[in-house]
Amino acid sequence: MHGFHGRLLHIDLDCGKSSWRNLSESRFQAYLGGIGLGTSLLYDYAPPGVQPFSPANPLILASAPLVGTALTTTAKFAAVTKSPLTGFIADSLSSSYFALELKRLGIDALVITGRAPSLSYIVIDNGDLEIREAYQLKGKSPSETESLIRSELNSPSVRVAAIGKGGENRVRFATLSNEGRHAGRGGVGAVMGAKNLKAIAVRGNHKTSVADPHGLNAIADSLRRRSLGSLTDKYRSVGTVANLAVFNRLGVLPTRNFQQSTCEEIEAISGEALTESNFSRRHGCASCTIRCERLFKSSDGQEQRLEYETLFALGPLCDIREPEAVLEAARLCDFYGLDVISTGGTLAWAMECGEKGLLPEAHDLGLKFGRPGAVFDAIEAIAEREGLGDLLAEGSRRAALQTGRDSLYWAMHVKGLEMPGYEPRSLKTMALGLAVSPRGACHNRSGAYEADFSGEVDRLRADSGRGALVAASEDFAAVLDSLIICKFLRKCFDDFYREGADLLSRLTGWSYSSADLRRAGERIHTLKKLFNIREGWQPEDDRLPERLLSETLPTGVARGVGLTSGELQEMIQSYYRAREWDQNGFIPERKLTELGILRPSLVNDHGSMAIGA
Repeated sequence: MHGFHGRLLHIDLDCGKSSWRNLSESRFQAYLGGIGLGTSLLYDYAPPGVQPFSPANPLILASAPLVGTALTTTAKFAAVTKSPLTGFIADSLSSSYFALELKRLGIDALVITGRAPSLSYIVIDNGDLEIREAYQLKGKSPSETESLIRSELNSPSVRVAAIGKGGENRVRFATLSNEGRHAGRGGVGAVMGAKNLKAIAVRGNHKTSVADPHGLNAIADSLRRRSLGSLTDKYRSVGTVANLAVFNRLGVLPTRNFQQSTCEEIEAISGEALTESNFSRRHGCASCTIRCERLFKSSDGQEQRLEYETLFALGPLCDIREPEAVLEAARLCDFYGLDVISTGGTLAWAMECGEKGLLPEAHDLGLKFGRPGAVFDAIEAIAEREGLGDLLAEGSRRAALQTGRDSLYWAMHVKGLEMPGYEPRSLKTMALGLAVSPRGACHNRSGAYEADFSGEVDRLRADSGRGALVAASEDFAAVLDSLIICKFLRKCFDDFYREGADLLSRLTGWSYSSADLRRAGERIHTLKKLFNIREGWQPEDDRLPERLLSETLPTGVARGVGLTSGELQEMIQSYYRAREWDQNGFIPERKLTELGILRPSLVNDHGSMAIGA
């Protein structure tokens, strides 16, 4: 099989045993790899209704067909499980050398179930597997764990993905981290901690077979040149931190827990100012020519990676405007293995509840908007699950439900996942994208905001045309996340579906058309929704926080603009129609049949076609 190895490795931590399973070519043709493959395996391996922290909940690391090829930006892997934060699908991506080494193991996916009797880590060296005690790694950061495992194995070439103290203590938004990159959203690291699994170390030497090397390399050379052109200039010159000042100017920068859409006096933490005053070096993932990553240096000389979402969540969302404070808060999140968006969103909820007298503990600790000192202590308390941190480690939705007294109004989440740095009231297409996303409040599983920023629609007005735009953007993202191609390369394609199908055909030897690729994106997204329905999704889960449907924007160029519940419902209905789902958002059997998703059983990968296809 070209592009794929055609098998997965299943590790059962309950008994410490492993087994190989063949994967059919038809599954790959239907779901590609990455997020698509991981979703199909999650449906296969997760028992219906499984609790996220149950040993039976699978943790799946899935590779993709383009990983290990000459194509730029493809060194990524997917981490998929049932989220302890939302109760629905958690599908995260991380990148760099761990992704390449995972593919070199000669597998397309790693499925981990069970729970080790004590804190452990897994070593996979080609076909050899060992589960080792990890008592000496307890409490260590992901980067410290990586260094210690390399030393213990006497192998500088081994690649390690690990959790920090947040994952060990089952903080519901803990990350799985590798080489400074993070599979962050949804609590993948907490599931790993529930399995008593500290880290996964991999080393392999299997190559990716290519059906048409000359044809593939020609496409790769072309995309490499395009990746260094004007279409990626923003990412190469300043990085994603450039968004902060732009979003503030457009009135789409969530501030003070979404009380405002602009933040005054943020020049010091703008991407441009940070580049001038704190820039340390430019870096990039393995196999990447764009190199968007920026490391900034604090006054004590420590380097810290910042992206826009980190800057937003630990800056304006909490009304913090000092570069040193944001850098330190980001460093602590990385050290403990915590998702920065959920950390910032949960802290902002606590700050507002404290101000309103709903959470006296926050007020007593000095956890207030614009005061960074208590933020550092709060992040540590979350990771340790101590005091107020034990409540905040549950995420804003669960914390609000436990606190009561109308505090849920201030919890800015969708399906339990805290909101990213886009103001929905002044980005109406994005509002719909956030409300209906299977992952929860997510800016990565659709590019809905692109329609708003492009001028293709009036971003300040809701209408029934948004449903088709959001559905198309979700399908597009599903294909990118399953091939895997970094989203920062997306605009370098003249006709993505045509070129993407050609790329896949030259890699695999299949006769794969642009229509096949479009249908794969729709199939993958539909299976995510089907998983959520199986796990208890209801129509009311497709909704935005009440604040966003009740309050108009008080600041910025969009001052006075709001979004009513009726407007959101109109857009949601247009989305369901575009998807050909029923008016309540459930998927008709005829649609599943049309997409080749047949129930009740999954593909057995030895013949018949079912959900795995």
